Amino acid sequence: MNRFNSIYRHKRYRELLSRLQKLESDRKFCRHHLQHFLDVARIMYIIDLEENLNISKDIIYSAALLHDIGRVSQYVDGIPHNEAGAAIADEILKDCGFDETERNCICSAILCHRHDSAVQNDGLSRLLSRADKLSRNCFDCPASDECYWSSDIKNPEIQF
Repeated sequence: MNRFNSIYRHKRYRELLSRLQKLESDRKFCRHHLQHFLDVARIMYIIDLEENLNISKDIIYSAALLHDIGRVSQYVDGIPHNEAGAAIADEILKDCGFDETERNCICSAILCHRHDSAVQNDGLSRLLSRADKLSRNCFDCPASDECYWSSDIKNPEIQF
């Protein structure tokens, strides 16, 4: 089994994913569900292959699966999702057999993936941020006019 599948099967991950679905059930903007996480992973992997970045598929998929899991803490406790997500990810990654270097790389990418983040200091952070944005279909969103994303970061058309 790939380690990213062990993340998906991890008890805490499943609990948080379930809570996130409930918290966003009435959300009219982009939702943070498994499909979003997999879209981000697949876009990351395509870019990795096209640009010869040579980032492990295991690391790419793991970062994508975990990047927005901190949204529960943001909704419930007001903690920025990237900060909460990095802490949660570290625990889950440790349980799933990732070594300290891998955990630091993934957690750093999660911490820095927000579009307004001033520091995206490595390839995985930049890749995660880029794929997260590309995964959003702003051009076809019925709530686009009400979205808090500024027009300079929305996707006005299909991009690649």
